Amino acid sequence: MTALFAFYVLIWPALTLGVLVLICRAVLRDRRDARQEQRELV
Repeated sequence: MTALFAFYVLIWPALTLGVLVLICRAVLRDRRDARQEQRELV
């Protein structure tokens, strides 16, 4: 039971990191596209 609880606790940082990476990739892609089209990001 301890191993299952440890896995449950440790999986959240991994999931959070995955979501953060996806958001960062999307923002960088949008920034690159905006720069190519010579417009502002916002």
